[in-house]
Amino acid sequence: MDRRISEWMPGLVRRTIRFVLPMHCSICDSSLTDDPTPHFCTDCWRTIGLMPSSRCSRCDRPFPSAIATAYSPNHMCQSCLIRPPSYTRAWTLYPYTSPLRDAIRLFKYRGTVSLASALGALMIKQLPLLDRVDVIIPVPLHAERLRQREFNQSLLLADQIGRALGIAVSYTNLLRTTSSPPQTSLTKQRRLRNLRGAFALQCPDEIRHKRVLLIDDVFTTGTTVNECAKSLRRAGSSDVLVLTLGRTLDHDLIPDHVRVPHRHPFEPFGV
Repeated sequence: MDRRISEWMPGLVRRTIRFVLPMHCSICDSSLTDDPTPHFCTDCWRTIGLMPSSRCSRCDRPFPSAIATAYSPNHMCQSCLIRPPSYTRAWTLYPYTSPLRDAIRLFKYRGTVSLASALGALMIKQLPLLDRVDVIIPVPLHAERLRQREFNQSLLLADQIGRALGIAVSYTNLLRTTSSPPQTSLTKQRRLRNLRGAFALQCPDEIRHKRVLLIDDVFTTGTTVNECAKSLRRAGSSDVLVLTLGRTLDHDLIPDHVRVPHRHPFEPFGV
């Protein structure tokens, strides 16, 4: 009896609060009642799809055709073959499309930290087999950006994953030492120059010979996580594994079942 009460009580509380303070889904505008995810109805949240199955075995970039890995599961993309990244392996769990895109923008640019648990749960639900991980490190923000935003979204996600895996999160060792324009506003070549030498370790000895899991919210070109991995490897770490929640994809690589109409875009501001 107590168990049944504990299961329906959160929904009753949400329903009561939303009766007094009405909220609507950020995608379909329907009224929220006992939907567990803030700002999103259950039906819209369920439309978050997975990445295409055929992907590079190093950077996780999707291939245009599933044939690419049908007979060679460890096949790498041309970019990784020509210039291997500094990280050992990267995984991205979901395409950066609506409604996940809307949720990340609300979380990251509008300070909706109540979404941290829901987004962290999405990552935990699809965690790859990571073998051994010694420490989890979130991609850091520069101190100036952190003061503006008042939180590091990657740290909040890393904290969720650390709790689920029982692995310590190191959030003060890897630093962003230079303040530079947001990556989203730059071309690919300028992104590379923008982050060159932008990260450093305060205490290199703490990660020497350790296997690191690096956490970020969105993988676009991979420049940010690669520069972080370079700094970690120079400091003496073992393998650097990368895990990101979402990944931007070319339109033709987005699976049909995740192409959800985007009714209410949340454009970033102050970044």
